[in-house]
Amino acid sequence: MSWSAFSALLKKNTRLQSGMWFLLALVCIGITCSLGFWQLDRAQTKLDWQAEITQKGQMPVLQGSFLGDSQDSAVNRAGLLHRPIELQGVWLDKHTVYLDNRQMNARPGFYVLTPFKVQATGAVVVVQRGWVARDFTDRTRLPVIQTPAGLVSVNGLIAFPPSKLYALGEETKTVIRQNLDLKDFRVETGLPLLEISVIQMGAASEGLLREWPQAATGVEKHHGYAFQWFGLALLIALLYVWFQIVRPRFKSKITVAS
Repeated sequence: MSWSAFSALLKKNTRLQSGMWFLLALVCIGITCSLGFWQLDRAQTKLDWQAEITQKGQMPVLQGSFLGDSQDSAVNRAGLLHRPIELQGVWLDKHTVYLDNRQMNARPGFYVLTPFKVQATGAVVVVQRGWVARDFTDRTRLPVIQTPAGLVSVNGLIAFPPSKLYALGEETKTVIRQNLDLKDFRVETGLPLLEISVIQMGAASEGLLREWPQAATGVEKHHGYAFQWFGLALLIALLYVWFQIVRPRFKSKITVAS
């Protein structure tokens, strides 16, 4: 059957026409509702992820002496992400870097990163020590911070390396830089850096602030999208009821009355 013949049949057969509109409305409602539930599922996944991070942060403190021992592996370290840890060792201050354009409490500045050598095993891990404000009159001037010499204890959370920001051109290998790639930094320093890092926790000290921002889950965004999809499904249903049920009956009553 050609399209013109089908169109002519559809115009003559009101029952077939109503069925087509019902099927179209049903498909559209099904699609929009599915998208709404998909957004709710994504929101729940992120809530579960946030709950897992919170739960891990409340677990007993790990001792950093396990880093680099016979039981240590990349798989084990990945499973311990977000766990609190205590490190005993020394700072390798000459390899300190300042990550530019990092914010804390909505103020731009630097994240200060220093490799830390664990005393018990000799493993080296990059520690995100804290945040310090920058000098806006001289972008190349380093802020004053203190790095204790000798054996120190550091408390923190096992974490991924700092997230990367968009950078124009090739990354510079200076003290101040936009991002830190652990693989490149390992080659640059010659240090046996682990694939994880540690976020130092605690009160401000050594000229560094440690009010780290909480990871944003974006749950509100997914809930908003879900509301829009469900609202669209409701709108389609209302339009179908109005144009295919209420309006034809209303017109037929007017015709009969006249």
